[in-house]
Amino acid sequence: MPDLDMDALGEVEVKYRLLDPDEEALAEALAARGVVLGDRFRQDDQAYAPASWSYGMPKLGVAFARLRSEAGRVLLTVKVPRANELDCAEQETFVEDRATMHEALLLLDMVPTVRIAKFRRTGAWGKAQLCLDVVDGLGIFIELERVVPRSAAEQVQAEMDQQVRSLGLPLQRVTQTYDSLLRAAARPAEDGLLVGDPYI
Repeated sequence: MPDLDMDALGEVEVKYRLLDPDEEALAEALAARGVVLGDRFRQDDQAYAPASWSYGMPKLGVAFARLRSEAGRVLLTVKVPRANELDCAEQETFVEDRATMHEALLLLDMVPTVRIAKFRRTGAWGKAQLCLDVVDGLGIFIELERVVPRSAAEQVQAEMDQQVRSLGLPLQRVTQTYDSLLRAAARPAEDGLLVGDPYI
């Protein structure tokens, strides 16, 4: 069972969909609050889940993995949701070979679920890391992230929620991860885990 000690550090997020698809208006509103966004870059992610798990089952306490290609490097991330999907114990490391790591995950009884492809810009807003994402098949999103003890996760998520709402833009808060949102948008007829073409 993963260590979910109340003092253990983890990543907490808040995520919002921009209802008016005007990325520059969002960037301007952030700039007015002192947020400097970096250049746009591409991320290609493949999400993995335990073979015994399927969409619709609880995620809390379950380990999920992701392989991400970005700027010629491959990042392996493992997350275990704690209080909710956007409050996770997390470990990550760079790997040399994506295809070999994919095979290793299969040996660990993980299966590929959803591919997430997006353009991302990042910046700092107060204590939070900010991500402005344009996600293929979903639209424009803003995320705030912080690494905090589990005991502070709920309070920090509430603080970041107020921070984003202060922008005064037409935003819809979402409480699911991108893979869950893409899975819901696709609504495949079959009940299996695999959605679309896995990106290896």
